[in-house]
Amino acid sequence: HVQLVESGGGSVQAGGSLGLACQVSGNTFPSYCIAWFRQAPGLEREGVASIAIRTTATNYANSVRGRFTVSIDKDKDMMFLQMRILQPEDTGTYFCAARPWDEGVPNDPLRVPEYNIWGQGTQVTVS
Repeated sequence: HVQLVESGGGSVQAGGSLGLACQVSGNTFPSYCIAWFRQAPGLEREGVASIAIRTTATNYANSVRGRFTVSIDKDKDMMFLQMRILQPEDTGTYFCAARPWDEGVPNDPLRVPEYNIWGQGTQVTVS
């Protein structure tokens, strides 16, 4: 079965940059799409960016568009999130999530219910 492991979190000052990685293991990219979500304390988990495996089409939350870039490396079974011009409101635990191939096209690739495979998360703190 698919497992997701995030890495690359840390602390950064406002205006800085940080990169996250998600290692996919268990069955090479059997997903229709894969995405980054984040959750701040006391708030609901929200979609940040998604990427379709076959087309590499991307979607971004309005709050991060133009600052964050999602990408995948199929050879390494990895997904990345490059974050620039970070702000305190970007603080949270960042999760990667995968949607199995046989579930087809998501209605909204940035909604939590579209995904049923999740990593444990990595903390990002912007001060």
